[in-house]
Amino acid sequence: MPPETIGILHPGAMGISVAASALQSGHLACYASEGRSDATRSRAAEHHLRDLKTVAQLCQDCSLIISVCPPHAAEDVAQQVIDHGFKGLYLDANAISPQKAQHIDAMLSSAGIAFVDGGIIGGPAWTPDETWMYLSGKESARFADCFSAGPLEISVIGEEIGKASALKMCYAAYTKGTTALLTSILALSESQGIRSELMSQWDRDWPGFPKQTETRARRVTTKAWRFAGEMDEIASTFEAAGLPGGFHRSAGDVYRRLEGFKGLEDFPELEVVLAKILEK
Repeated sequence: MPPETIGILHPGAMGISVAASALQSGHLACYASEGRSDATRSRAAEHHLRDLKTVAQLCQDCSLIISVCPPHAAEDVAQQVIDHGFKGLYLDANAISPQKAQHIDAMLSSAGIAFVDGGIIGGPAWTPDETWMYLSGKESARFADCFSAGPLEISVIGEEIGKASALKMCYAAYTKGTTALLTSILALSESQGIRSELMSQWDRDWPGFPKQTETRARRVTTKAWRFAGEMDEIASTFEAAGLPGGFHRSAGDVYRRLEGFKGLEDFPELEVVLAKILEK
């Protein structure tokens, strides 16, 4: 296929790896620096993204746009490309509910923009076989071709908008949901003065589990600001299926208590994490 000109909204830690995979596959990756942080500009320059300066110019010059942003911003980002007259193919690769993906599809379709639903499972895609982007929608194959030679693995799972997002929701409901649960259990045990005893019992039953749990609780802190909204999306997905969403709404509350760790270069010690959760 001929090279595509792909716009990335926005090249954060995950978005820049998606852009790098497109570049490695022979395509041109672009972004808009207006209003972005110095860290974003630095990442984009390091990985040779073309700076088109504004979202308006991005929408004019790019045939494909990929949205990689916090879930709460997904609709606003889609509205931006509508307002700037984009008429190409748009991929939402955010951690959103199937219902929200369908709503964004309706927004874009009414403006003459084709839509593909996406869900990314794994960390930033720098190593083959570690990060997967699932796609659903009638034009998924066109996006799949954009990553044919990079480390981002692609799987097209159907034409129905919402399927890729549903898979992301189910996967993260377990991985990030249980991390929130375990972290809150540790906080509870700390408040009751029995954390060491709990850790000892866990280690008897599941050798190595206490250390794994501590690592999860510490590592999640710097992304908690993003995961809070993801838990809300998961809760909405459960509720739309007639299932209780309260667990993941509570998980979102746990992550909101950790939002202050955003931007830290090093993970805080476990005692600091638990103290933050227990603050009243």
